[in-house]
Amino acid sequence: MILIAASNRDEAGKNIATKIIEIYEFKTHPEQFQENPVYERNIGDVKVRLAFVDEDSVHAQFVQDYFEAELIIFVSRHSSLSKIPTLSVHTPGNLTDEAKFGGLPKRVSVSPASTMKDTLQDMVRMNNEMRLEYKVSYECTHHGPSLDIPTMFAELGSSPKQWRDLKAAEIVARAVVHAIQKGSTYPAALGVGGPHYNEKLTRIALSTSIAFGHIIPKYTTHLIDASVVRQCVERTKEEVKSAVIDWKGIRAADRDRIVTVLRDMDIEIDRV
Repeated sequence: MILIAASNRDEAGKNIATKIIEIYEFKTHPEQFQENPVYERNIGDVKVRLAFVDEDSVHAQFVQDYFEAELIIFVSRHSSLSKIPTLSVHTPGNLTDEAKFGGLPKRVSVSPASTMKDTLQDMVRMNNEMRLEYKVSYECTHHGPSLDIPTMFAELGSSPKQWRDLKAAEIVARAVVHAIQKGSTYPAALGVGGPHYNEKLTRIALSTSIAFGHIIPKYTTHLIDASVVRQCVERTKEEVKSAVIDWKGIRAADRDRIVTVLRDMDIEIDRV
C-alpha cells in the first residue's frame, strides 16, 4: 500500500489532496484516521490510500505506526522568504543534531529516489504545458519526519498566493499519481554540496538517467559526520553507487572528509 498524506493545517497540502481525490475518483474508506476521512483506490496493481493528519506534516513521525505502507508521499506547502513560485521534491530527515522542525536528530528517512525523479519530471512537463512559470527543483534533505519507510515530500510554494493556486495544485497532484503509476527504477546517486534548491542536480536528473535520493547541502557539510553520510547512502530505496559532488562549492576539508567516507563505501565520485 502507498500512502499519500496531507496536513489539515496546510492549505496547499489540502488543495493538492482534494485534486487527487477529485481527478482520480478516490472513494471513502470505511476506516478513519484522527477522526478524518481516509480515501482509497487502486492505481494499476497498487492500493493507494489518502489520509489527512491533524499535525503539520513535518511532525507526522507517528504515521509509520498506523499505516503499513511501502511508500509515503506527503503533499505539502513550501515556504520561503523569497516567495518565488516553486514546485519541489525532497526526502525528509535531519542531517545534523538539530531537529527543530520535526523528526529525529541525525536521522534521515529512507529516500525513494526513483519516485522523486518521476515526480520532478512530470512537474516540469506540466508546468511548461500549462505555462505557469513555476521554478521546479530538488530541495536538499531537511526537516521531519525521520521514517523507516521510503518517504518524500511533493511541495507547492512559496507563499499563500501559490498555496491557493489550484492549477499548480493540480500539477503536484497529477505528478504524484503519475509517479506511482510509472513505478520506475533508476540508478540512484547521493548529491553533495550546492544550495538548498539545487539547480545543478535538478538539471542532471532531468537530462540523464540518474535519480537523486538524499542531497546534503553546502551549508551543512561542516556539520556532517561519517555516520550521517553512511545513512544517506544506505537509507535510499535504490542501491546508491555514485555521489555527485559540487566540487568547488565546498570547503576542501569538508569535501575531503566526506569523500573519504564515500570511497570507503566503494561509492564512485563524480565532480560537477
